[in-house]
Amino acid sequence: MPYQKGTGKNVVIALGGNALGDTPAEQLALVRKTAVHVVDMVAQGTNVVVSHGNGPQVGMINNAFAYASTNDGKTPEIPFPECGAMSQGYIGYHLSQAILGELKRRGIKRSTATVVTQTVVSPEDPAFGNPTKPVGAFLTEEQAKAKMAETGLTYKEDSGRGWRLVVASPKPLRVVEFDAVCDLMNAGYIVIAGGGGGVPVVEKSDESYEGVPAVIDKDRSSAKIAADFKADMLVILTAVEQVAINFNKPDQRNIEKMTVAEARSYIEQGHFAPGSMLPKVQACIEYLESFPEGTALITSLEKAAAGLRSDTGTLIVSG
Repeated sequence: MPYQKGTGKNVVIALGGNALGDTPAEQLALVRKTAVHVVDMVAQGTNVVVSHGNGPQVGMINNAFAYASTNDGKTPEIPFPECGAMSQGYIGYHLSQAILGELKRRGIKRSTATVVTQTVVSPEDPAFGNPTKPVGAFLTEEQAKAKMAETGLTYKEDSGRGWRLVVASPKPLRVVEFDAVCDLMNAGYIVIAGGGGGVPVVEKSDESYEGVPAVIDKDRSSAKIAADFKADMLVILTAVEQVAINFNKPDQRNIEKMTVAEARSYIEQGHFAPGSMLPKVQACIEYLESFPEGTALITSLEKAAAGLRSDTGTLIVSG
């Protein structure tokens, strides 16, 4: 039976790595705190799709299977896409459990649904020609070269610590389970979807899907979901309350609001660090270019509910 949907905004939230831990026990403790802030937004009437990163978790799963396969001779190697699906499942389980507990504590009659999502990418994406994202266990050079000969995958030496599998980070084109996510949200569920950017898949000529070893940026994937859903707001949560220019310099200035054009100008001036704030701002731009009527917000998890009230955070608008 459908739940009563909130009367406020439809929002896609992308949780940063600070909202999750590196181990299952640490993660379970942290998501309980995360759930408080998510339910703060729900209590304001917001309808929420929650996305999340999975970097430490998918690496842990991949390493565990690689180690077991190498050392016990009984455990099979698990392909990287399957590791991504596993991470979505167990992170979603923890988030769902924590959010349900917080909803019950406050007497809010809503429920959650976790959807393991696949994200379609193009096999012709230039990122596949230059894989850069290291994942999985460290190998010797001899082991890595044997793996390359066996699988055709790319292994590279990683900062003097050994050789590791490196995968691409292609552009997300669409989410296979998008209709299910929409239906669940419209039925009043708090939906957990797009974890880790979704399991990267390519669409074959017979319209079936095949997983590929890659990592999709979860902020870009969240932006795609938000744009396709025509969500009122994309909220990217990170470690800081507001985006800043001249970050960590004497003349640092926090930004309360900027247009897409201003954001592009700041990017050209080199204000946002690659691998940190830059991909978050770029994801907001992609969302707003696809859905100019929306609004993007970058802020910290602790300030998310206040950001939705326009009390803090950095708002990005189309113009």
